Amino acid sequence: MGIVSDAREAVFVGCPVCCSSRRDRFDSRGGVALLKREKCSPHRLERKDNAIVSSPGRILWLCLIVLLGGHAIADPVKPVPPPPAPPRAAPPAKPFEFGDVVTTARELAAKPYLRDDGGMPEFLSKLDYDKYREIHYKSDKALWRDEGLPFQVQLFHRGFMFRERVSVNIVDRGNPTRLAYSPELFDYGANKFPAPLPADLGFAGLRLHYPLRRDQSYDEITVFLGASYFRAIGLGQSYGLSARGLAIDTGLPKAEEFPFFREFWIEKPSQGSSSLTLYALLDGPSVTGAYRFEIRPGYDHTVDVTNRIFFRHPVDRLGIAPLTSMFFHGENTDRFADDFRPEVHDSDGLLMGRSNGEWVWRPLNNPRQLRISVFRENNPAGFGLLKRDRNLDHYQDFDANYHLRPSAWVEALEPWGQGAIYLIEIPSDAEKYDNIVSFWVPDQPIKEGTDLGFNYRLHFMSDEYMVPRGGKVVATRIGASPSNGSEKPMRRFVVDFSSESLKRLSAQAQLGGDVGSSSGEIGNIRVEKSEDAGVWRLSFDLAPEEGKDPVELRAVLKSGADVLSETWIYQWSAR
Repeated sequence: MGIVSDAREAVFVGCPVCCSSRRDRFDSRGGVALLKREKCSPHRLERKDNAIVSSPGRILWLCLIVLLGGHAIADPVKPVPPPPAPPRAAPPAKPFEFGDVVTTARELAAKPYLRDDGGMPEFLSKLDYDKYREIHYKSDKALWRDEGLPFQVQLFHRGFMFRERVSVNIVDRGNPTRLAYSPELFDYGANKFPAPLPADLGFAGLRLHYPLRRDQSYDEITVFLGASYFRAIGLGQSYGLSARGLAIDTGLPKAEEFPFFREFWIEKPSQGSSSLTLYALLDGPSVTGAYRFEIRPGYDHTVDVTNRIFFRHPVDRLGIAPLTSMFFHGENTDRFADDFRPEVHDSDGLLMGRSNGEWVWRPLNNPRQLRISVFRENNPAGFGLLKRDRNLDHYQDFDANYHLRPSAWVEALEPWGQGAIYLIEIPSDAEKYDNIVSFWVPDQPIKEGTDLGFNYRLHFMSDEYMVPRGGKVVATRIGASPSNGSEKPMRRFVVDFSSESLKRLSAQAQLGGDVGSSSGEIGNIRVEKSEDAGVWRLSFDLAPEEGKDPVELRAVLKSGADVLSETWIYQWSAR
């Protein structure tokens, strides 16, 4: 694997008079050998058969010392000093731990930021996407492959847009060892380079493999690549949305900052491990950070995240636990999409768990202009970008497998205090662009020297285990109102709710809809059940008010005073 070990100094202690700290002065038991001293005294001490032999005169002299109680007596002969005590064993090295990363991040924050993109030849940075994809790590070189451990590690080559040099270390029984780059670790495909690759090139990122299936074949489960981005999937899922270590100044009228994970430490797992611990050092112009990731693969893939963040400079908008996704068009898109596929998206909604027990669903959109929605909250239970529509027929894409993309839920493991959940929707003209971002923004101002820490759990999942049994939104559709009898232009909104408890209700049940808007007039509210579709449908018309755009909408299903569903909210704009 080309591992470079850290050098360690051996310390040898010897006789201060004769040994001069030489290694050969030690006997096999680690003690100091008795040495012949030719000039120390006329009564020569010699070592014979592991015993000290002395002359009769020397014995008499020692007896006088004992009889006189050890008092000093003028000695015509200088006594021979006793041999030095055996050297103390060197204390064991302190095992590597998360605190070491925290210390490094804190010290790094006190220094100016230095981008580490050096050492990469220009011909690597000029690789396009397709040529870069031809470079891949040799699977037979995967770390721990030959040891039969439950996890394996492969590395990414630098090149294309991945220019920062990333260091990777393995922590084995508390001892970190850095992995050395070697071209022998990679297959370069059809790429031919004009010069040899430098020995200190480093890596761009890493990926983890784990056997999720019965045949024990190793599946890729997690990728750390590019800035502070990472992705994960569970059993039967396909890669979709991404998480990030941190978001800085996202959605502001200035350049967004992208700090990156410059170094990783991966703890070597044991034979029976079902989780893997990974540490990361974050660095950027305004911030440094220490991260601990506890990765647990399975049907639902979870990642426990602990961080400590240190700021070099003030930050206007700090995004904690950011999620990044793509929404090109869907069933709620109310303008023509020239695409044979009915829907194209990685996620279709933002779910929020409020501290008062309310669950809020906000369908995503691809707006004509930038939209930023802010949801004030105190100690949220969590938030996430979810994939609820898993019907292949709604996507008609046999290659992209959009119906298999995971949902991502951020579960707060401790009180986060006052702040807001942000949803940023960016206009996009292609599915290759990630145009959806969501994160938590604390109210605390971020100044130079600020020190923050957060604990949360990321769930990459197919099913929503955490949602209560009440009705949840499964579809949102928008179009012109077919019959309004009004001169005002009207828009019709159709929201479908479903759950096992709602399905059991008779179609004759007295359910109603509670609908509100920030402006305009709401009318023609109807609630009905479709036995075939297994949903309860709430529909209503909106007559927009001139000059009041966008419009914030809100609705729930109710039976009398009882709320039977999560809260549906939506931001509609005529522009």
